[in-house]
Amino acid sequence: MDNRDSYIKLVEKVQLGDENAMNSLAKLARERLRVYVYRLVSSDSLTQDILQESTLEMFRSLGKLERADRFWPWMFRIASNKVNNYYKRENRRKEVSLSEIDYKDGQNQTQDDVAEMVSRELQESVVKAMRKLKPQHQNVLFLRCYEELKYSEIAEIVNCSTIGAQMRFLRAKKALSKQLSRCGFSKESLLMALVLFGKMTAPSKAVAAKITVTAVTTKVGVAASMAAVVASKTAVVSLVGAALLTGGVMFETSGIGKPTSVCGESSVKSQITSGVNQPSRGNEKCWYYYPSNSDGAVMLRVESNESSKQYSLCLQNDKANYLKRRNSIYINNYRLWHEDLAVWRLPTDSSQLAGFISRVEGQSHDLEYVANDGDGLLVMANRNENNNLSQIIHRCDVLDKEFFRYDLPMGGKTVDNRDAMHKRGWTYFKIAGQINGKQVQGTGRIPFVYAMSQEYYPWLNLKIAGAKIEDASSFVGLLRPWMGLHTIDTVRRDAAKQGIWFETRLLPDSAKAEVTLTHSQAKLVYAIDTETDVIERITFLSDADEVIGQLEFSYMQNIKTVGNKFAEPRKKNYRQSPKSRSQMLWLFKLMK
Repeated sequence: MDNRDSYIKLVEKVQLGDENAMNSLAKLARERLRVYVYRLVSSDSLTQDILQESTLEMFRSLGKLERADRFWPWMFRIASNKVNNYYKRENRRKEVSLSEIDYKDGQNQTQDDVAEMVSRELQESVVKAMRKLKPQHQNVLFLRCYEELKYSEIAEIVNCSTIGAQMRFLRAKKALSKQLSRCGFSKESLLMALVLFGKMTAPSKAVAAKITVTAVTTKVGVAASMAAVVASKTAVVSLVGAALLTGGVMFETSGIGKPTSVCGESSVKSQITSGVNQPSRGNEKCWYYYPSNSDGAVMLRVESNESSKQYSLCLQNDKANYLKRRNSIYINNYRLWHEDLAVWRLPTDSSQLAGFISRVEGQSHDLEYVANDGDGLLVMANRNENNNLSQIIHRCDVLDKEFFRYDLPMGGKTVDNRDAMHKRGWTYFKIAGQINGKQVQGTGRIPFVYAMSQEYYPWLNLKIAGAKIEDASSFVGLLRPWMGLHTIDTVRRDAAKQGIWFETRLLPDSAKAEVTLTHSQAKLVYAIDTETDVIERITFLSDADEVIGQLEFSYMQNIKTVGNKFAEPRKKNYRQSPKSRSQMLWLFKLMK
């Protein structure tokens, strides 16, 4: 390993345009990556090609590297992607025999030394077992065992969470053990095989002599092991039992802390009486609970332990949105959103949805994907002060559990910041405006919390120039607070599911936000009150940014005098997200 300060200074000099430093850094990168790439491709010529491509990519993109101390994970990721792209083009993984492992710069001499230790047949068996592994399993094995990288660094390279990297390594070990057993090896032969393969593929005798793989290196920890069990098809619901749900005693004694969860890449923000989020520091923990399925409502419990030692806890359950600060509880209209306006991510986000949001925002998503094919999914994750993520999965009904309820503090203060309609839990609303000179009118009902979504289910009647708009009944692209996310996130996530680009900004000196969606050269601009957590207005813009329509939303605080203005239609199940790929586009269709 290179001196930390020396390579950081070298990277910084290159970013400032120092040509001498550029040559030194290129040499350093090629030397460090050479054996790693060779072990993945088993070809000296192909190794040289990939190193050349990786070096060129380094020079093209080094200016975008924000932290010089993350240079090596960044470079390993570039090289890993080059190898993956090669195999995608070739669409094959060739079988490699021992005779093909002929590295230059002393490799043949190393082979002779290794041959004195073990038979050629044994060497062939180890090579065969290693080459039977999936590329991603080889990759994580080599990064951990031979490059001696931390799991957090491997996570950066393979684009997953820290516990995801641990679980991949665990699966890779199991896969290698399985292949070795087919060659007649015992279960205890894993370390021997890793050491032998490392020595056989080392670039020189001196390097081969230093190859060691210890049991400590191959340990993945209790968290990853338990998560692997719980996430498996044969997971037992009672694995963690009551201890998990009532405070995590089992997890504390096993050394990984209470059951927790992370809320996306950005820090979770605490809110008290204003709509401006306050950044939290220290450990962040979050519980994601799905009472129905991954397309339905999600409820959150978020904890942050700030540097000032003040303890804050936010709970968004089926009844209301709470924030606990010291001995006071604040009950708010709005749900959490990120201070930097990043979209709120969920562990049940598909790769397509997560990937699109990442492209729009320019930042990756490290929550490990969790499939949900039934009711009562609970995902708990934790991000520590080093930004390391762990994640545990459980299935149960937790709405009646203590940690998803709020008992008002004895002797403490309760501040209810909700308006009349949020205290009621639902309300009626009106829509009025025009599009292309045609009058638009609508009425509807909306629940604000999950507990009200059955009795006061959402509905919407919308007419344009007297003609009923059937697509509007889906509520896609509109506020859906009973689903558990803030309106700015509901709108943006609906758009992302349809591949519609979005931009978000907070208006100066106000608690208002604008979300702009762009599709087929047309735009929708949402004006959202972040404190009330509702849409106030949708503006329709042409490809020339000309206003061609506008819809205004008004919400009934007092419903005693509404009379028969809000005729309730036949009940439908609005709690499920529509399956149609065209649902989000109904608002754009109004422009035509």
